[in-house]
Amino acid sequence: MTPQQPPSDSTSRRSFVQLAIGWSVAALAAAASSGAAVRFLVPNVLYEPSLRFKAGKPDDFPDGSVTFLEDERVFIVRQGNTYRCLSAVCTHLGCTVGRSELGFHCPCHGSSFDEQGKVKGGPAPRALEWFMVTLSKDRHLLVDKNERVDAEKYLVL
Repeated sequence: MTPQQPPSDSTSRRSFVQLAIGWSVAALAAAASSGAAVRFLVPNVLYEPSLRFKAGKPDDFPDGSVTFLEDERVFIVRQGNTYRCLSAVCTHLGCTVGRSELGFHCPCHGSSFDEQGKVKGGPAPRALEWFMVTLSKDRHLLVDKNERVDAEKYLVL
């Protein structure tokens, strides 16, 4: 029989590897926690364009016209001295509707709307939305897409 060696105070290779792996995992967990804590301090902000915009001067819109503003996806409707703003976003899946001889038509799935934006046919679940129109201090039409109004609400100049 060979005599067993007494345990020594020096670390074996196996225990050194286990210690190294343990400390590495602990350091990785601490780094991940620190990263999450720093990320928590950064605000979640969406930098989107404002939903309020100037559509132009009232004289830019001829009497009896329905003018499409492509960048904002809205129609400015003028009847005499009244101004209204209708959304050009289909309430079905968000496609941009276009003018038709009887109102508005969605080219994506065939929804149709009358001149008041009410659904006449197709899969659209509700009418197009109307937005608040006011006059800014510099005499431009100011549309607020945050404020929805009834179809009967309009700006009179």
